[in-house]
Amino acid sequence: MASTQMLAAKDGVVTPEMISVAKNEKIDIQSLRQLIADGKVVIPANINHKKLIPCGIGRALRTKVNANIGNSSLAGCPRGEYEKLDIAVKYGADTIMDLSTGGDIKLIRKALLNRSTLPLGTVPVYEMIARAGASGINKKLMLEVISEQAEQGVDYMTIHAGLLKKHVPLALKRKLGIVSRGGALLAAWMKETGCENPFYEFFDDILKICLEYDVTLSLGDGLRPGCLADASDEAQFAELDTLGELVSRCRNAGVQCMVEGPGHVPLDQIEMNMRREQEVCQDAPFYILGPVVIDCAPGYDHLTAAMGGMMGAYYGAAMLCYVTPKEHLGLPEADDVARGLTAFKIAAHAADIGLHRPGARDRDDAISDARSEFDWEKQFALALEPERARKYRREALDSSAAPDEHGSKYCTMCGPDFCSVRLSEKLKKGW
Repeated sequence: MASTQMLAAKDGVVTPEMISVAKNEKIDIQSLRQLIADGKVVIPANINHKKLIPCGIGRALRTKVNANIGNSSLAGCPRGEYEKLDIAVKYGADTIMDLSTGGDIKLIRKALLNRSTLPLGTVPVYEMIARAGASGINKKLMLEVISEQAEQGVDYMTIHAGLLKKHVPLALKRKLGIVSRGGALLAAWMKETGCENPFYEFFDDILKICLEYDVTLSLGDGLRPGCLADASDEAQFAELDTLGELVSRCRNAGVQCMVEGPGHVPLDQIEMNMRREQEVCQDAPFYILGPVVIDCAPGYDHLTAAMGGMMGAYYGAAMLCYVTPKEHLGLPEADDVARGLTAFKIAAHAADIGLHRPGARDRDDAISDARSEFDWEKQFALALEPERARKYRREALDSSAAPDEHGSKYCTMCGPDFCSVRLSEKLKKGW
């Protein structure tokens, strides 16, 4: 009999995956089970992903960060994607999405699943287009690709089922139209064929596959805004209303789901967007891209998006999809993955501290103790990116008259005579 984490939770059953997540999140196991039963937390855990270390996603838990990797039809190779996976794991990604659109997509995905302990997500429409072209989309191919990916062990899939034919004219009024790759491909297909979105029309068939393998559906935002001028418009919220309907259908079927959210949103609209999703989608975990909060910083969009991501997480987003410095410019390389992940881990961590998540500030308190003791090695160990912290310290020492070692009880900005931490220690002892 088919089972999922949600069905088990509804039956009062505590799974090994729930136990692992509860321990990592420092949450009561029965509280977690109820959140999963209610659809407010998901554990993407395909029964065929054997190396998986379970991860819980929901706003009651620590904010998660996803890293997109994958080649394009113009650039990238399997070896490069494996390197990106290793970098993503090293820099603290909680989940991975393979967005490959060229080459042997199935082989790349198989290798990533065999290497990855992180939940792995995909966007099935990309493989459909790679196989048959945009005009080749049909029910048979759609279910075949989804079934093959599920059998391989894919833990969650982005399905653009909320973008309906009637929504497309609303999006075409925008400055940038439809910026989602999946959304644009499906809109073009609907215009060409006159048919309704097959992901919506045959959604029940997709649910049956997800039920068999416990694939979590990530209900994609094919009409996410691609610039600030298009944020929070009629098209975006029309699709969100459909996603709310699909959340109910997932929960009634016992299939786990989360909802994907907007890409470009000004700061003053972020809280409203988070609250609206919680209301419309019954508090399904919200998985947001950024959001990017200004449009004029190409090369720095990992920073503009991390700012929005921090605010989004603080107001209720459960997972942030990282953005790299190459956003809007080209296919990210391994170093771009590292830069993007570091920015988003900072954003997620800052939100978790502000939300008083259990243990969120432990690392910060520990590094503060190390700073007061001038324990440089401990500071490096506790840093989000130890190599960079160590490198900057080395460069500072090499360019100054400071002793050639890490043990000095001051940094090269203040030196021994102007060091406030040294002075504070003296004051504490003699006050």
